[in-house]
Amino acid sequence: MADIAHATRIEPLAGRTGGAAGVALTPAAPASRVSLRVDPANAKALSKALGLELPMMPKTSVRNEKGRLAAWLGPDEWLIIDETGDPLADLSKVKLLHSAVDISHRNTAILVTGKGARATVQSGCPQNLGDKVFPVGSATRTVMGKIEVVILRTGEDEFRVECWRSFSDYAFGMLSEAAKDCLA
Repeated sequence: MADIAHATRIEPLAGRTGGAAGVALTPAAPASRVSLRVDPANAKALSKALGLELPMMPKTSVRNEKGRLAAWLGPDEWLIIDETGDPLADLSKVKLLHSAVDISHRNTAILVTGKGARATVQSGCPQNLGDKVFPVGSATRTVMGKIEVVILRTGEDEFRVECWRSFSDYAFGMLSEAAKDCLA
């Protein structure tokens, strides 16, 4: 009988690629993801445990030198993403009242890169993702088509679209169609 606790997670978009001239779509590497809720007054202690300063401004994110990322989603809510470490283990050492829920098996991400990345992501999103209002380092929870997503701008021509695994095929298909028109 297989040990369920050590089962390997199968990524829903493994092996898929997409895009068109000027934009590439690729599944993000597997990552640990934590939904973190804490009183902002106690954020400093959690920042220390995570090894990065939790962003305190709307629509912002921070990344440390090890690649751990924290995105502000609300006044007392952050999404923590880490492709190499275990943020939940780090947070378990903090004795302050907080909620840290592992959502690694719920979420996945699509990386959208290239000259047409912004136009591709923007095509299904009602939020303005222009340079002035959504510069590199920005993060937002919004909708894309019919699903809720978290969009992170990770570079000039790079976006990370976080979505629930159950909606990942829809998100990938929608972005693939949008990529065809992004530089038209």
